[in-house]
Amino acid sequence: MTYDHLKFLQEKWLEVLGCGVMEQEILKRNDRVDNVAWAFGLGLERLAMVLFDIPDIRLFWSNDERFTSQFAKGQLGMKFKPFSKYPSCYKDMSFWISDSFTENNFCELVRGIAGDLVEEVCLIDNFTNKKGMTSHCYRITYRSMERSLTNEEINELQWKVVEQVQSEFNVVLR
Repeated sequence: MTYDHLKFLQEKWLEVLGCGVMEQEILKRNDRVDNVAWAFGLGLERLAMVLFDIPDIRLFWSNDERFTSQFAKGQLGMKFKPFSKYPSCYKDMSFWISDSFTENNFCELVRGIAGDLVEEVCLIDNFTNKKGMTSHCYRITYRSMERSLTNEEINELQWKVVEQVQSEFNVVLR
């Protein structure tokens, strides 16, 4: 015998409560021969899936920081931002910058070449030498939402970025 409580939320029926009498075999295996027991369950994951637009219940069992960090602040009204299940690949790029160089323009150029395949552009190191020349090292992380990228694809994109950065920003690669 089982009972369910369904809730109609955002045009979907959700099982938010469920209960039932436990099988006697389970009780017998646990030395509870003369007992009757009930099992209860709350469908909190299903409710959260609808409230936060989470497409797959298995994400709740994940330790992936790209998922857990989205809900770390405990704010209601947030919506899940999908992330790729495919591996990332990063390339580092170091160069001496000119006075006219701006990080914003650099990031725009990278995204203009590689589009949605660029997940992140991050300054990972900078220093100024004794002659007053400043060097920046950027890490460009590539990842697709649809598939694994090949080394050849990433290398081709990276070479395009290198060529454009040199010609547009008058920088010297290190």
